[in-house]
Amino acid sequence: MRELSSFRPVRLEHASRLVNHGPTVLVTSAHGGRRNVMAAAWSMPVEFTPPRIAVVIDKTTFTRELVLASGAFGIAVPGTALVDATYAVGRVSGRDSADKIAAHGLVAMPGPVLGVPVIESGCAAWLECRLIREMHTEDAYDTCFGEVVAAAADPRIFVEGRWTFGADNTDIQTVHHLGAGLFVIPGGTVRAAGS
Repeated sequence: MRELSSFRPVRLEHASRLVNHGPTVLVTSAHGGRRNVMAAAWSMPVEFTPPRIAVVIDKTTFTRELVLASGAFGIAVPGTALVDATYAVGRVSGRDSADKIAAHGLVAMPGPVLGVPVIESGCAAWLECRLIREMHTEDAYDTCFGEVVAAAADPRIFVEGRWTFGADNTDIQTVHHLGAGLFVIPGGTVRAAGS
């Protein structure tokens, strides 16, 4: 007879939350005189050289429309100081605002290579990405792939290719969405034996 586990079943619509609690990001876009920002909890690196990332941008969003039209997008990694704005931009459509970035008190500047909006104030880092056009991405899936063409990070939290979380930089520590408006921030680091 099989021994009962102390684990409890997870509804399948929440299954992805078990493996994705990386930093929530802000996805920026611009085209035809309009610019937009949305929050995305699902992003990840997919290649090292050249650096490529994947981010989920729902096909029905205004951000997706601008990304497909321009062929580019920005990724900002917000810190705890922007948790309210991050949550807010994830709840409303950019179609309903002349400038969702300004409406939520965010300050963006044109990226150095593609000119997409990048956000520094209140963020730990940003990436400027060229959309990798894939037939399945544009037609069927919400996942978009981008090649990173420029990136920058606040040296108080990212030094020599490594994150450094400490008491002196809690305002820019990454936020990780757990669902229903609940976020967690890094609580410190643990070093592996032999490292």
